[in-house]
Amino acid sequence: MWVPEVSVAERLVRAIAGYFFLIVLFRIAGKRQVGQLTAVDLVVLMLVSNVMQNAMIGSDNSIGGGMIGVGAIMVLNGLIAFAASRNRRLERLVEGSPTLLVRDGVVDMAALRREFLSLEDLRAALRENGLLEPHEARFVMLEPTGRITVGRRRGGP
Repeated sequence: MWVPEVSVAERLVRAIAGYFFLIVLFRIAGKRQVGQLTAVDLVVLMLVSNVMQNAMIGSDNSIGGGMIGVGAIMVLNGLIAFAASRNRRLERLVEGSPTLLVRDGVVDMAALRREFLSLEDLRAALRENGLLEPHEARFVMLEPTGRITVGRRRGGP
């Protein structure tokens, strides 16, 4: 129950490999996946979690093995967060960068497509910020967190 069934080295390699795989996967998936989970996205996230759990623990269901795996992931996450806070390039690689969706009232349709957003998604974000149409916005930015920020045009509502 307490003693890992696999070596500590194997446990660490499995945890670290799983961590990096998921980081890359979710960076490729885009910001919308993180910031605006739909019911389908939630189901996918739960299934990914279960599949990765099996890959990361292998045949080891011991408490000690779980502690080693979780500890490795937490330490690795802390190290990456620390390094990213001191290196802008690494921060952009890990966290991503904002995407400009609207500039001076003009919608960048290519940016919407790249981020898997529809015009209705954009309009919903505008309404949440008290605007009705894109031409009322000075800018609309999709942040790396998935949050959409809106700047009003001068002289607008």
